[in-house]
Amino acid sequence: MRKFKKVLDGLTAVSSASSSSQPGNRENDIPESLQSEHFQLCKTVRHGFPYQPSAMAFDPVQKILSIGTQNGGLRLFGRPGVECYCQHDSGAAVIQLQFLINEGALVSALADDSIHLWNLRQKRPAILHSLKFNRERITFCHLPFQSKWLYVGTERGNIHIVNVESFTLSGYVIMWNKAIELSSKSHPGPVVHISDNPMDEGKLLIGFESGTVVLWDLKSKKADYRYNYDEAIHSVAWHHEGKQFICSHSDGTLTIWNVKSPAKPAQIITPHGKQPKDGKKPEPCKPILKVEYKTTRAGDPFMILSGGLSYDTIGRRPCLTVMHGKSTAVLEMDYPIVDFLTLCETPYPNDFQEPYAVVVLLEKDLVVIDLAQNGYPIFENPYPLSIHESPVTCCEYFSDCPVDIIPALYSVGARQKRQGYSKKEWPISGGNWGLGNQCYPEIIITGHADGSVKFWDASAIMLQVLYKLKTAKVFEKSRNKEDKPSTDIVDEDPFAIQILSWCPESRMLCVAGVSAHVIIYKFSKQEVTTEVVQLLEVRLQYELNDVDSPDVDQIPPLPTPGASSNPQPPAPQSHPSTSSSSSDGLRDNVPCLKVRSTPLKQSAGYQVELVIQLVWVSGEPPQQITSLAVNSSYGLVVFGNSNGLAIVDYLQKTVLLNLGTVELYGSNDPYQRQPRSPRKTRQPSGGLCDINEGSTTSEDRCKSPTSGSTSPCNSEDDQKIPRFIEMVRNKSRNFSKMVVNDLVVTSNHQLFHNGGGKGAKMSRKLSLPTELKPDLDKRGKLLLRLSEKRFSVDLNKVKTCGEFPGTCSCLLLNIRDNSFSRSRSSSVTSIDKESREAITSLQFGETYTRKTDSATAPSLWVGTSLGTVVVIVLNLPPPGEQRLLQPVIVSPSGTLIRLKGAILRMSFLDSTGMLFAPPYESWREPNAPEDKDEKDKQRKRRPASVSPSSSQEICENQYAVICSEKQAKVIALPSQNCIYKHNITETSFVLRADIVQMSNSICLACFCANGHIMTLSLPSLRPLLDVNYLPLTDMRIARTFCFTNNGQALYLVSPTEIQRITYSQETCENLQEMLGELFTPVETPEAPNRGFFKGLFGGGAQSLDREELFGESVAGKASRSLAQHIPGPGGIEGMKGAASGVVGELARARIALDERGQKLGELEERTAAMMASADSFSKHAHDMMLKYKDKKWYQF
Repeated sequence: MRKFKKVLDGLTAVSSASSSSQPGNRENDIPESLQSEHFQLCKTVRHGFPYQPSAMAFDPVQKILSIGTQNGGLRLFGRPGVECYCQHDSGAAVIQLQFLINEGALVSALADDSIHLWNLRQKRPAILHSLKFNRERITFCHLPFQSKWLYVGTERGNIHIVNVESFTLSGYVIMWNKAIELSSKSHPGPVVHISDNPMDEGKLLIGFESGTVVLWDLKSKKADYRYNYDEAIHSVAWHHEGKQFICSHSDGTLTIWNVKSPAKPAQIITPHGKQPKDGKKPEPCKPILKVEYKTTRAGDPFMILSGGLSYDTIGRRPCLTVMHGKSTAVLEMDYPIVDFLTLCETPYPNDFQEPYAVVVLLEKDLVVIDLAQNGYPIFENPYPLSIHESPVTCCEYFSDCPVDIIPALYSVGARQKRQGYSKKEWPISGGNWGLGNQCYPEIIITGHADGSVKFWDASAIMLQVLYKLKTAKVFEKSRNKEDKPSTDIVDEDPFAIQILSWCPESRMLCVAGVSAHVIIYKFSKQEVTTEVVQLLEVRLQYELNDVDSPDVDQIPPLPTPGASSNPQPPAPQSHPSTSSSSSDGLRDNVPCLKVRSTPLKQSAGYQVELVIQLVWVSGEPPQQITSLAVNSSYGLVVFGNSNGLAIVDYLQKTVLLNLGTVELYGSNDPYQRQPRSPRKTRQPSGGLCDINEGSTTSEDRCKSPTSGSTSPCNSEDDQKIPRFIEMVRNKSRNFSKMVVNDLVVTSNHQLFHNGGGKGAKMSRKLSLPTELKPDLDKRGKLLLRLSEKRFSVDLNKVKTCGEFPGTCSCLLLNIRDNSFSRSRSSSVTSIDKESREAITSLQFGETYTRKTDSATAPSLWVGTSLGTVVVIVLNLPPPGEQRLLQPVIVSPSGTLIRLKGAILRMSFLDSTGMLFAPPYESWREPNAPEDKDEKDKQRKRRPASVSPSSSQEICENQYAVICSEKQAKVIALPSQNCIYKHNITETSFVLRADIVQMSNSICLACFCANGHIMTLSLPSLRPLLDVNYLPLTDMRIARTFCFTNNGQALYLVSPTEIQRITYSQETCENLQEMLGELFTPVETPEAPNRGFFKGLFGGGAQSLDREELFGESVAGKASRSLAQHIPGPGGIEGMKGAASGVVGELARARIALDERGQKLGELEERTAAMMASADSFSKHAHDMMLKYKDKKWYQF
């Protein structure tokens, strides 16, 4: 258990000094109910397919399935909804699992030669005992039904016997040299099989790898029979009558042996071998890795085997073969077979088995086959094992969703289900559900490499797939690699989902893919056919003049920090651009993917509203999208990348704004600088992984995208501002001519440190499994793209909130490096100059956008990778018909806020400190005909803000919470004073931050790259929780980690599994009740009736007193150096494992008292027994004395 480092309450972060004191500052007015005792971190459940499975076992009475993995994991499955995950501390691979049938216990054998006994009678299973072998390697284990003696076979060919109750070794050992014939000169190899004769427990069948099988008599300690075959053995199975057994071999053959005829096999079968006509031996086949031999009362036995295909079937998928009578069915699997088990009606090996299903464990799937139906159909798998059907590339978690969303998604998802499954109940049906009091709806959305999006119902710590959306349907697919379009920017998985934005209330869904495309979906319960998919193409790229060395006299000297200089901006030139876009043969204005031109039939569910694609510019590919947001009330979607920002009106299907990141800052700066010339050489591409000018070392890969220090101003070759106004008029593809008046791309704001070449790196989207890497250093042209409607910027009204202590007012607009540079009074170091400022966070809201505002207005807050927040004002037409006809006016407010590190999350609080969610429009059926009046009524109005009285000074009505990779700030609005500030981390950086609701309050939750999970109170940013939970071991965790309301979080712990955790004390305390029960009391079926004649003549099963044979009194003690006994943490299991706090301490104290009382009771009993013995001896002695008292010596 990890130690929790909790920070004492009452510690408040040091507030940053505001540039001016604002009256009405409500620092101390807002009560905060969250305290550190409300937080505790623990894992809840793990969902998905066990990663890299290696072993499997089934309890036929409890009907529980267990799967072991190569990293020591253990997954237990009961009825749908009953799952459990355990982990061996060593992390060694699980090589074999054995249930103590109907005992609520499980034995696991590991590759590090240890065996463990798990107690399954508690909700969180624990290890009771462990035994570590020191001198021998474990290869096979066998535990007979209703026996407490476990046979352990080793690599040396020996068999040791373990008492599973005490986990001690018996002195009884079967040595390999006694098992094989004395005349044999070679070692028989490792033990690959152990089983007792179904009809005689005193006879043990031992299979050695070399091909030798020995029937060992346990009582006489000698071999009864030895069976030899030329080919290596992989597995052995008994006929239930104990007169025959079958072996599978490495040459693809099966040999059936009569127990009392060891000279040669009774039958040799090659299931997949071609039989030559001349009677010769059939051609060898691939090894048969496992065979099972199951009998039925009413018909022929089943022989089920894996492997054994002929070598000429190259490329054929792995197969399971079912041989029943004269029929042979070959069932192809999607992945290699790890193991399989036949489920039978009886747990007794000496009865007719009556098989009814086969559980097949594949490398990436679990398949259950119905043996009772013709054609052997499979059961529909109710477990959430298809998370990895295509690799997960992004993940989002939503708690406390609208109550109608899960039924809506389920109803449309039910139509997607495949047909042809078995009609029987799922056979793995053990355990009972928990009695959780958690009743709020939760949804997990996963984006995948093939472009699919899956919605999962995650309520009550379960997981069930609701609906699957295939986004790739809107694009033309290339049939083979030769047909792939040359405009692709990725080698594979061009449709992979990178970012998801979902509004549960309006059911609007927006996805961004790796091919720089955005798709907007609306939810409908009706099927429609879209004749033409709506498409917008956006040219989001810088355009720069390619000038080698501009004249020196055109370049004003760069000021040193603190110096004053006010050069005038040069007038735009009239000569044509000399940029590379004028060259012939370069791709220009073409998207990466081709949208389908044929009609698109869209089923009920999510239906395409609009496709937006970024296009190539002058031979340079578009940069991948780094941030995305959608708002149903405004009808807008916004996205950004390392080049800039685009705002799209999806109702009118128009682009409202298309700006480079540099252009967002406005223009009112006394130090207007000139852009630099770009280098001619093309920079190496970097992606969602870190890049620097040189080679990237492994140490650099876990650094923050903005972890570098600031870059000093430098004075390399500069040139005049590009003539982008002319370019706008000449190159506005898909848009009408736009009016741009006197726009100059400069800024009046101080500069921020450079991103070190990592501008496109997002908090949780650091890398994709397909190694998709966008080009971060491409050169293009500086281009301002405006909407069809007139968009004017009044430069005189652009204002900033830029007064920050510790920085000087030196600005350099460095377009050659596509970045800002900043000079600071403190010491700085140089970082990569070739970075771009990416858009990393977007948030819509009704906020005060300027200091002078008296009312809130629709706005968009834009955060960048250099720690800047820019506010854009949205002027929306009235709702209803006018919204579809009149333009949306987008204008910068001039407000600018800065933090250290890339901006990750922004949110707004009202005057009481509660979360102020952005407005939304409630969902309505988009394909249903409605009256206009009805539409107007249903459209949700934007909330009106109350203006303060004119007689009073404006007080703080809102708070903006902004979190970056390094720090968090709370800004009072409209004054824009920073009232709280907290430096989250100095040595690491935040990967994911979310403002979440918990216990009727809110907090800021952060996950850092050094593994710390932290929560901060709002608005005061008091540290409430700081736990060193999980060091960042791979980018998968960083890409998928997300927090949600009610103290829940999740991440992708492996390529196939989701791990859910909670940071809520209340959930941790209730977790024991919420978890399901694995073990339920079930009566063991009656043993098979021996029958009158068998009982009379002794033909039934022979029992064996193993205690007499293997016990210490007869067999003696085993060598102490052979194995070491380790008591497990689950040995005293009355304390309900997960109990914590006072209750747990009381439980432990009670158990200790009980144990002490029990020991005292035992001591008292022993004392009484000794006293009774002493009395008996005294009485006996007295009787003897009386008997011989009066006798003389000669009378004796």
